[in-house]
Amino acid sequence: MRGRQSVKQNRLGLVIVIGMLLGVAAGYVCHQSADSPAAAKEMASNFSLITDIFLRLIKMVIAPLVFSGIISGLAAIGDPKVVGRAGLKALGWFVCASFTSLLIGMVLANAFDLGHAMSLHVPAAGAAGVSTAAFNLHNFITHIVPSSIIEAMANNEILPILVFSVFFGIAMGSMKDRLPPALLSSIEGLFSIMLRITGYVMWFAPLGVFGAVAAVITVQGLGMLVTYGKFIGAVYFSMMVLWCVLLAAGYGVLGKPVFALMKLIREPMIIAFCTASSEAAYPKTIEQLTRFGVKPRISNFVLPLAYSFNLDGSMMYQAFAALFIAQAYNIHLSFGQQFWMLLVMMLTSKGVAGVPRAAIVVIAATLPLFGLPVEGVVLLLAIDQFIDMGRTTTNVVGNSIASAVIAKWENGLAPWSGTAYPLSEAIPSMHDDMAGAHASTVPHPAPH
Repeated sequence: MRGRQSVKQNRLGLVIVIGMLLGVAAGYVCHQSADSPAAAKEMASNFSLITDIFLRLIKMVIAPLVFSGIISGLAAIGDPKVVGRAGLKALGWFVCASFTSLLIGMVLANAFDLGHAMSLHVPAAGAAGVSTAAFNLHNFITHIVPSSIIEAMANNEILPILVFSVFFGIAMGSMKDRLPPALLSSIEGLFSIMLRITGYVMWFAPLGVFGAVAAVITVQGLGMLVTYGKFIGAVYFSMMVLWCVLLAAGYGVLGKPVFALMKLIREPMIIAFCTASSEAAYPKTIEQLTRFGVKPRISNFVLPLAYSFNLDGSMMYQAFAALFIAQAYNIHLSFGQQFWMLLVMMLTSKGVAGVPRAAIVVIAATLPLFGLPVEGVVLLLAIDQFIDMGRTTTNVVGNSIASAVIAKWENGLAPWSGTAYPLSEAIPSMHDDMAGAHASTVPHPAPH
């Protein structure tokens, strides 16, 4: 099943690249044949119709996806008291790592300042929304709290939906023993359905990419391709900076064995890079963490949590890409506005974990909150496959280090002996649970 999903994702990435190349060719032909800039804009508007349909499909899935995803995740965790000390430490690490990742993306996006080279015009529909008057603390806070969840869903307002979903999910988790099992199963089923629908929608991405790229090149010519190349290089440089920060943080807790951990997780990193799928790399990541000495009672708890709350590469890219879009449309955001965007992305990114092209969905959900045109997202889709490979690999690195760090704090990490533990010795019984977190450290994870 995982193999088929990886093949489908690779096939989709290939088709998106084909759509981008066809868009480049169509845009170049139209640019060369246009008699005037006005005629070029007229032809570009025809391509934009395809893009508009794809954007509406993306907007269609955001509200139910976030609603069902947040509730099912929190309800599965249950009562916060039951989560225990390891869960609180893990969430604390995730918050710090998420904030650092977003901050790196924000700082380097401003430093590179690549978007201004595109000089795009703000679409007419979104021009009225670009107003600095809405960026104040009072309006922001009152907008977060929904007066009606139905109204928030009807208007596709992500933050009010998120707040309601958090309350709903915590309440359901605390009452899980008194509620009919079918209720939680229904919400989890809804989330699974929305994931499937999102997968269907993403198959329209090649058409959206074709229309977006063709429209831009029809108006601006092939010069904008240079900006794309610079953008990919800048994003990968930013990911390398993030890797260094994560390794430094891991070294502070684990010491020199953190480098042995990086060597062990090379295979899941390669899987993640080639498939652009965190899910495909998950089984091998668990295996290599166990060989490093992380007790399964820790890795089996922390790693799934990390895949929902600690996607470092994705969050760094979200901040970088959102500011790139603002620069591309010549929309100035103050430091305060950028900081608020950073905090919003910390929240919205938690509702779409596991979604295909999750970073794109988060960016699409966040841009309208800050008066930025969501049309910019489609430009990113043209190169998203190349970026997705790097950010998925970064997610594996961040989640592996986080799991080892929490294991160290919870006495669930065997001292590193210089060689990986054989799985026959390292994997204890599946009945090993969080109660063992209070046990003292032993020379190696022994079978129970």
